[in-house]
Amino acid sequence: QAQLVESGGGLVQPGGSLRLPCAASGDIFSRSAMGWYRQAPGKLRELVADISIGGRTHYGDSMKGRFTISRDNAKNTVYLQMNLLKADDTGIYYCNADCTMCGPAGEDYWGQGTQVTVSL
Repeated sequence: QAQLVESGGGLVQPGGSLRLPCAASGDIFSRSAMGWYRQAPGKLRELVADISIGGRTHYGDSMKGRFTISRDNAKNTVYLQMNLLKADDTGIYYCNADCTMCGPAGEDYWGQGTQVTVSL
């Protein structure tokens, strides 16, 4: 069973920064596109950013220019660097592994989530 472990969440003031690491287990990481999603209270889960196995990145519209996703293949870890944080960035951030090479139909894995709160 694959495991994704997020960390780095917490309380930060508007305009501040946070870095969220997500460590993946086994050989899932090397076979997966990795992503970060978030869910704010009362809202649907939305894509924050994702990164392909080859390093191609994609961002949600409101995150462009402020957030950066990266992956360290040697450490099986994906990072989300968040700068210029706003109150609207508050939510639970989830790590995702989209393993298209895991089984005939692929597999989708999720972490337990880490809370990010942007407030004075």
